[in-house]
Amino acid sequence: MSFTPNRRSFIRGFAVAGLAGVVGLRPSFASALAEPQGKVILTMSGKIANTNKDGTAQFDMAMLEKLGTQSFETVTPWYDGKVKFEGVPMATLMDFVGANGTSITVKALNDYATDIPMDDFKKYPVILASKRDGNYMPVRDKGPLFIVYPYDSDPDLKHQRFYSRSAWQVAQIIVK
Repeated sequence: MSFTPNRRSFIRGFAVAGLAGVVGLRPSFASALAEPQGKVILTMSGKIANTNKDGTAQFDMAMLEKLGTQSFETVTPWYDGKVKFEGVPMATLMDFVGANGTSITVKALNDYATDIPMDDFKKYPVILASKRDGNYMPVRDKGPLFIVYPYDSDPDLKHQRFYSRSAWQVAQIIVK
């Protein structure tokens, strides 16, 4: 049986993809980080591989949403009843910028800062929320970005340790 060039290419590509899966390689986003076209709402720095301006990764809202969003409903200490949050999974954002650290420091517009272990993003579906109950969050109400854990999904998350990691008015993330 002879292989046509197209079939040979397909088999070669399939073998490379299989090998990548076996050795745990991740796809590279090195060429995927474009310049923001709108207002920059998030700047990432530190141990990141993919940048777009002066060694940082800067994002406008459209760039963040292009990464894909997820949503969940949860009760928080800051709002009455269940609230629906929607945003980019932190694990996706970290993969996208090629984060290579063990923790992040999050800095907010109001000068609040908190440290979050990167393992949280593997263990829990933490999101960088931009919407609450279907609407973009204004700065005066914890926006434009809010790190949120699905507190109702695990009793361990209903603890001050995780509430303190839930920064709002997020403006900067430093990977350490």
